[in-house]
Amino acid sequence: MKTPIKLFLLLLFTLSSINCLSQKIIDYYEPVKNDSLRVGPGENDFLPFIQKGYTLMLPENKEIKGVLIFLEDSMYDKKNRSSKQMYNQAYKKNFAVLSVSTEIPLDFYFSKSSMVSAHKLIHKAFTTYNLPNKNVFFLGASLVGHRAMRYIKFMKESQSQFQLNIKGIVICNFTLDFTRKWHQHKRDIRINRIDLWEPKFINYLLETHLKGTPKTNPESYKNFSSYSYFDEKNKNVTIYKNYAIRAYIEPSIKYKLTKQLRTLYENNATDIVSFLAELELQGNKNTELIVLQPEDNTSLKKNTQSTWDALNKDELIDWVLKQTEK
Repeated sequence: MKTPIKLFLLLLFTLSSINCLSQKIIDYYEPVKNDSLRVGPGENDFLPFIQKGYTLMLPENKEIKGVLIFLEDSMYDKKNRSSKQMYNQAYKKNFAVLSVSTEIPLDFYFSKSSMVSAHKLIHKAFTTYNLPNKNVFFLGASLVGHRAMRYIKFMKESQSQFQLNIKGIVICNFTLDFTRKWHQHKRDIRINRIDLWEPKFINYLLETHLKGTPKTNPESYKNFSSYSYFDEKNKNVTIYKNYAIRAYIEPSIKYKLTKQLRTLYENNATDIVSFLAELELQGNKNTELIVLQPEDNTSLKKNTQSTWDALNKDELIDWVLKQTEK
């Protein structure tokens, strides 16, 4: 006897509702500022401000074991796109998931004000909802991961009374060395084989906020980079030497060669592998590198976000849980 379709749909809806009810989603966002920021030299190179605030997923009726934090964009990253992918896994392991956005569109955390803003929002979420300040992990790809590294550095160097007890960092296919990144984009612009909006946009921001180029102001680029091949001292690496670090890379060498005519030097994997090597030299024995293979990512477009989309979230939350037991 076949189940009537209406009964089947009712059962499916009921199961979905049970899953949703097990998670409490809290949104706190301030009204967006009616203004914009210059992001390039052209007369139309402006981006509007975005909503500042956070989204918090709480596993209801459970004792929260820890907090996963994503420093996401409230608009340009499709609002909490990466953190939403961890909701089910986090719920099963009793973790809360917090996604935080400043008002700056595509925020690179150049300014102290951005990091202070993120810090205040994190503090507000922790105090308002009595989140445990233990087993805290920062995660993310692209700018989400870069912001995490910048925020952690800022907090380490600040005198703030509220300090997160960070257990680990999950870094996924993003730039650590902005000297290399600037040169990558200069080459992109010179050979002119891809859409040049991003290379021009990022180099404009780097040159504006870091007061020059790697040639005219190299120290500024070294200080801004979590790791830099061009910095023999690499003092910033020591900031992360006591954290559990899991790194995901997807070199996509053939894709980048055929689609973008990029070399091995124009690859975020170069930064991440080098960063792990420097951490090892600093004495960090709790690092792990995961290399995604072509068959792991079925997306036709290979980029930082598609790497995050493709990685195994169940296996990742198991790694997170394992770190809490150490």
